[in-house]
Amino acid sequence: MGINQTYAVFGLGRYGRSVAKELAENGAEVVAVDNREAVVNAAISEIPYCKCADVTDPEALRQIGIANIDVVIVTMANHLEASVMATMLCKELGVKTVIAKCATEINCKILTKVGADRVVFPESESGIHLAKNLLSSGFMDIIELSQDVSMVEMEVKQQWIGKNLIELNLRKKYSINVVAIIEGKNVNTNIDPEVPLTQDMRLIVIANRAKLNKLK
Repeated sequence: MGINQTYAVFGLGRYGRSVAKELAENGAEVVAVDNREAVVNAAISEIPYCKCADVTDPEALRQIGIANIDVVIVTMANHLEASVMATMLCKELGVKTVIAKCATEINCKILTKVGADRVVFPESESGIHLAKNLLSSGFMDIIELSQDVSMVEMEVKQQWIGKNLIELNLRKKYSINVVAIIEGKNVNTNIDPEVPLTQDMRLIVIANRAKLNKLK
């Protein structure tokens, strides 16, 4: 995922609106959809392309051009039937990635069963956080520690495999500090810089936000 992907956000409650706004403000192409005309009109000032439509209607989704969207975020957590229908239709119409907001663990299981590629709990992941993660292509997770510094979880780059941290000298080349290495369920903070990195490892790094693009 990333800024070059196209996005659609279904539902313009507080969560959905924050996702769509953050995506739009960072230059991503995003269409925001809600079936309430007043809500759509209120969001137009923040999100350039808003549309009033029923996302449970396959014809309405075709008119939006949903088959050409890379990522759909379904945010109607309190309306399970609508979330299920929207998720199923998006997958049937060829959307590669559908992310669904859930109200309960049972809802998450149901939405996963009908095709959601990822589910999120709004209590643990804000809309802005989700949007930043989607835009941070190449990173598995990103958490802002301050206005300038972020902690990032990332996969080991192909060109790093077989090399150790001393050889790579990531601090000098990318201005990042590796603070932990994840292998399976194990998180190792006592890092041996002479151990070669493998494809199965994930790195937890701390970096200046301005330098993150160098890692993508």
